[in-house]
Amino acid sequence: MNIDVYSATGTKGKQLTLPDSLFGQDVNYGLMHQAVVRQQSGRRQSPAHVLTRSEVSGSTKKLFEQKHTGRARRGDIRSPSLRGGSKAFGPRNVKNYEKDMPKKMRQAALRSCLSLQAGKGIVTGLEAFGDAIKTKALVQLLGKMSIENVRNVLIVSKGVNKPLVLSARNVPGVTVVPASYLNPEAVLHARHLIFLTDAIEEADAIFGKKHVTANTGKTAEHGGLKSEGPKKKEKTEKKATKAVKKPATTKKADSKKSA
Repeated sequence: MNIDVYSATGTKGKQLTLPDSLFGQDVNYGLMHQAVVRQQSGRRQSPAHVLTRSEVSGSTKKLFEQKHTGRARRGDIRSPSLRGGSKAFGPRNVKNYEKDMPKKMRQAALRSCLSLQAGKGIVTGLEAFGDAIKTKALVQLLGKMSIENVRNVLIVSKGVNKPLVLSARNVPGVTVVPASYLNPEAVLHARHLIFLTDAIEEADAIFGKKHVTANTGKTAEHGGLKSEGPKKKEKTEKKATKAVKKPATTKKADSKKSA
């Protein structure tokens, strides 16, 4: 899959081929939904909070005697059954909504999101931005990249690009994210996805699908198994010779027999 690459001045240059290990994977909608729900649940807070019996202000004295009053049995005024008392089994602000998800599933969900957006044709490349911190220059660059309505634009950089972050922080609808901080929600929410050319390589190195060799079961980046040295071979041969047991010797039969 090829994308257009623009220069820092906004001129369209050569095209760039996106790596299939990151942008050419099968789209798994269920996995993407699970990853987005996990991300949103991590930000969820629990503002509802009630006071328990030990937290309500009030006397701990028994209201009246246990017997011989003709009334129901009562304890202190903080009882949940009384007006102004505590609340039993109510919501608390210590509730945790975080969800767990394996690392391989999270990375697979991100690859599905990137592949889906690349299939829609909203991924664009950018060679560089420059060292000047100017919001006007960023808006003009987005206009030259045929992005008229600056809305939900996600720019992915290699590491923290300070001039780009400072130039885009005052533009509503533009978000700058390092390649290592890519997440499914931000990718799916974006209407325009702009990758710096060096950020594509970094994202592929972090989140790209690794190819596993059939013989060794290890990734191709790490290489195969190391060959044994000559000293190690000699040791293994010696151990093998020691392991071989000698055949047991038979006892000689007595020549003399009892009469």
